[in-house]
Amino acid sequence: MCRYAIYGPYKDIFACFGCRKSFKQTSTADLNPEQISKLNYKCPQCHEPMVNMGHDFKAPKQIDKNQWRKVKLLYDHGIAYHSCGCDGPGYRPTSMREVQDFLAIHNKTV
Repeated sequence: MCRYAIYGPYKDIFACFGCRKSFKQTSTADLNPEQISKLNYKCPQCHEPMVNMGHDFKAPKQIDKNQWRKVKLLYDHGIAYHSCGCDGPGYRPTSMREVQDFLAIHNKTV
């Protein structure tokens, strides 16, 4: 059974690539359709729009620019950290060297 379905709405994790920070935000499961259409999560620091990285995202340290660059590259190619909670989001590259092969396997072009 899916962990996120059993234990109710988990907060979504959003990232700001400019500030290299992540923030938990209200889950859309807690809101009605009218409220969802008005959502626009902005970074509290720079006020730029943040992106939904999924429940399983664990942000790199803010000073680790290479890891943030890798996460952004994956996100730009449609790879985030969404899952139902059973097995996690699956394998994600741990370094920039692995990204090109990972994207090739997932039919994404670099």
